[in-house]
Amino acid sequence: MLGMSERQYAAHVGLSRGAIQKAKTADRLVLYPDGSINAAASDARRTEATDPSKTRKPPTPKLKPVPEAAVAAVGDTLREQGLVVPAVGGGTTFLQAKIANEVLKARERRIRLQKLKGELIERARALALVFRLAREVRDAWVNWPARSSALMAAKLGVEPAAMQKALERHVRARLDELAEVRPDFR
Repeated sequence: MLGMSERQYAAHVGLSRGAIQKAKTADRLVLYPDGSINAAASDARRTEATDPSKTRKPPTPKLKPVPEAAVAAVGDTLREQGLVVPAVGGGTTFLQAKIANEVLKARERRIRLQKLKGELIERARALALVFRLAREVRDAWVNWPARSSALMAAKLGVEPAAMQKALERHVRARLDELAEVRPDFR
């Protein structure tokens, strides 16, 4: 066989075999003496004979642009899992995005389960608990010099009032230093 069969040519041009048979009977294809199709010559003849306004163009998919934040999130998730992240501008494949989505869904389920088990608490509640604990510790230290200064003064043989003032001054200085520390719950 010198050229292509009807099936081969149909696959080559993206038409059905029936359409190729119709074109063959209408002498729109160039054939070799053995009946096979001369692809190059037939393509040229079809291009000349075909009205461009009557051809069906394959529909172009309308793709929405993906925000950079979403692409960055996919990259971050893949990186956290130790998977290959595409180079900047290289584009994320559908498979990579799907993997990242599955990883995020698994994390979300794990967090939901930990909440149900009571292993996690809400951020606002944690802040309130830390604040209350810090206030209780501060109050205990503020009251400590008044409770302990008399005993310490008696053991050291110094004036109790002077001992209390010195202890209060040092405790307040230390508490002022600690007040500058701000917990970061991010």
